[in-house]
Amino acid sequence: MSMYAIGVDIGGTKCAVCLGEAERDTLRVICKGEPRKTAEYSPELMLEGLLDDVKECLSRVPAGETVAGIGISCGNPLDSRTGLILSPPNLPGWDRIPVVDWFRRGTGLPAWLCNDANAGALAEWRFGAGKGCEHMIFLTFGTGFGAGLILNGRLYCGACDAAGETGHVRIAAHGPAGYGKIGSLEAFCSGGGIAQLARTYALREIQKGKPPAFCPGPGSLGNLTAESAARAARQGDPTAREVFELSGAQLGLALAMLIDLFNPQRIVLGGIFSRCRDLIWPVAEGVIREEALPASRMACDVVPCGFGEAVGDMAALTVALYYGEQKES
Repeated sequence: MSMYAIGVDIGGTKCAVCLGEAERDTLRVICKGEPRKTAEYSPELMLEGLLDDVKECLSRVPAGETVAGIGISCGNPLDSRTGLILSPPNLPGWDRIPVVDWFRRGTGLPAWLCNDANAGALAEWRFGAGKGCEHMIFLTFGTGFGAGLILNGRLYCGACDAAGETGHVRIAAHGPAGYGKIGSLEAFCSGGGIAQLARTYALREIQKGKPPAFCPGPGSLGNLTAESAARAARQGDPTAREVFELSGAQLGLALAMLIDLFNPQRIVLGGIFSRCRDLIWPVAEGVIREEALPASRMACDVVPCGFGEAVGDMAALTVALYYGEQKES
C-alpha cells in the first residue's frame, strides 16, 4: 500500500518542495518544484512561493490516494512543538516564523517541523543507510555539523529540540571558528571550517616562501573552499592533504565520543564526508580505534549516507510519514 507525503526543505541556500511516495521500506520523489534561492526572497514571499509549489505537487497526487501530511525540514534553532522557526544562523530574518500554521491553513493538511539533522536521521533510518537499526546516529557534515539521534527505535529530540548539537562542542582551545565557538567540532568538520583551515595552512606556506599550487599568493586566500582544497588534496598537494587529515582526526574524536556515549549500531554521515571519504576516513578510523571502547567500536559501523545529495528531499518527506504514523497510532 502506497502513502504519499509532501516535503518542504528550507535551507540557507535554497528552499524546495517535493511530492513523495512511500511503499514499505522504499521512498521515491514523484515530482519536485523548482528550487527557490533563499537570498532572493523575504521569509513572507518565500512561504507564499512554497505554498504555491505545495499546491502544485498536491495536484499530482492520484485520485483517491491519501496524503500523510507536510514535513518541513529546517536548521536549528526552532520549536517543533509550536511550529516556529527561530532565527537559524543561515536564515537571517526568519525570526519566529509560524511555518507549520502557514502550511496547515493553506492546505488543510497536518504539518510538522523538524530540524534538518533529525529529519535526515529519520530518512536514513527508515529508508537509507540506517535501515534496520534500533540505535543509529546521522551526522550532517556540510554547512554545519549536527547529529540526529535514533535511540531505541525512536527519534530523540531532547527538551527543546537541541539534542545532538555536536557541532557546538569545543574540541580544541585554538583553531577555526564554527557555531559561535573557536575550536568547535563544526569548525573542523564543515565546509566553512575546512575552508578556514585551508586558508590558514596555505598562508603558513606562503609566509614560508613555499606557496601551495592551489593558493599561489595572499590574493587567492579568499577564494579557497572545501571543494578546491579537496581537489588539490586528490592531486597530491601535501598542504591540502594536511587540512583533511586534521579534519579527519577531529571527526574521529567526535565519532569516538558518540560511540562511547550512545553505543549505536550505525553512524551515517552525509555531505562532505560522502564526497571526501577517501581523504577523511583513514585518519578518522585510526582515531576511533585508539579512543573508543573496543566493544562499542566493534558494534558500530560508520557509513556514508544512502541518499547523497537527495537527503534534503527525503528528510522532509520522512518527517511527514513518521509523524503521520504517530498521529494514527
